[in-house]
Amino acid sequence: MAELKYNKQGRLLFTKEMKKEYTILVPDMLPIHFNIMRHIFVNEGYKIELLDNAGEHIKQLGLKYTHNDICYPALLVTGQFLDALTSGQYDPHKVALIIMQTGGGCRASNYIHIIRKALERAGFSYVPVISFNLSGLESNPGFSLTPSIIRRMLAGVIYGDLLMLMSNQTRPYEVKKGQTDRLLEIWINHIGEQFKRKKGCSIKEMKQNFRDMIHAFAEICRKKTKKVKVGIVGEIYVKYASFANNSLEKFLAEQGCEVMVPGLLGFLMFKVDARVQDYKIYGGNFMVYMIAKKFLGYLEKIEKLFMDSINQFSDFVQLSSYQDTKPPVKGLIGLGNRMGEGWFLPAEMIELVIHGYENIICTQPFGCLPTHICGKGMVHKIKSMYPHSNIVPIDYDPGATRVNQENRIKLMLSVARENLCEV
Repeated sequence: MAELKYNKQGRLLFTKEMKKEYTILVPDMLPIHFNIMRHIFVNEGYKIELLDNAGEHIKQLGLKYTHNDICYPALLVTGQFLDALTSGQYDPHKVALIIMQTGGGCRASNYIHIIRKALERAGFSYVPVISFNLSGLESNPGFSLTPSIIRRMLAGVIYGDLLMLMSNQTRPYEVKKGQTDRLLEIWINHIGEQFKRKKGCSIKEMKQNFRDMIHAFAEICRKKTKKVKVGIVGEIYVKYASFANNSLEKFLAEQGCEVMVPGLLGFLMFKVDARVQDYKIYGGNFMVYMIAKKFLGYLEKIEKLFMDSINQFSDFVQLSSYQDTKPPVKGLIGLGNRMGEGWFLPAEMIELVIHGYENIICTQPFGCLPTHICGKGMVHKIKSMYPHSNIVPIDYDPGATRVNQENRIKLMLSVARENLCEV
């Protein structure tokens, strides 16, 4: 068994010995993206497992070992980790946990401390928690993000976005049920195998993969019928994680809707651009500004390749480029507002309306003040700017009943169906 080692501040470290012996548990959020990127870390010698445990008991575990006023996503992730550790499926002495830490003022910086406190209270203080960050907040001898890993992960993000976009626009219309999901699984494994060989990351390789993926999904026989189109926005975890939003996408599919969920790349660009905007507005470190600007330029290059491929090889609907999301929010919210999802949240709502997804669900977790301000707080103004928009904010927390949430969504959908009949 690997010896437990601590840094000078008393934090338990994930060591090189642990890398060989320990299984790293990853919380659920984006199954397509995470399943693709899992192959990257497996190829680097890590033992990675994606958690998919769910249920009311996980919420109760989170409530038991965190403060009841804590952010709902933090509560769920903590509960999911504790459930895994007590399930008997893993040896707690051979397990590590990993969580994203961004360095901002929001939950993504504070999760890790909440999780460690919960582990200590539950008797798992010997379980290391790895900070996944690009800001130098924490480091561990046994875990590092090399330029090669980061490059492949960025490719994984864009591949995941493309697969999510195409599958959501194919599944509701497929003639042979299940064909979309089978093809989705094939491409997840195919890209993963490329990553194992350290392939699929260059501009040339991505361009070829984009074309092949688009052609494959375009060949699925679809029966185009008029369906209510619904966009999903909100706090990033609740927006994407089915456990957090009570399987929202599945529910909408059962209601006969086509769903559009904006991809992850735009959010990453928003976070990188925040460093650029900070320097322009407040000043600061010029070197950080230049690095962020160069990194943003690289992401824009990948984004353009992605968008050009869709336009050239298919009729799939896509949203605007990241930079094109800024003009519509001018006068609505400032670009300096970047806490949580910041100005990008109302920008995504406007983008959805412009591209035909005027029925929007804004997923808001309990305890997330930025989302309530930049999400729910912007709805009235957006509706006045776009009268045909049909937006409903839905709160997600341990005390919110699924029936109440779904009834509110059904009410929104009834308005959407009336509008569809009038077209």
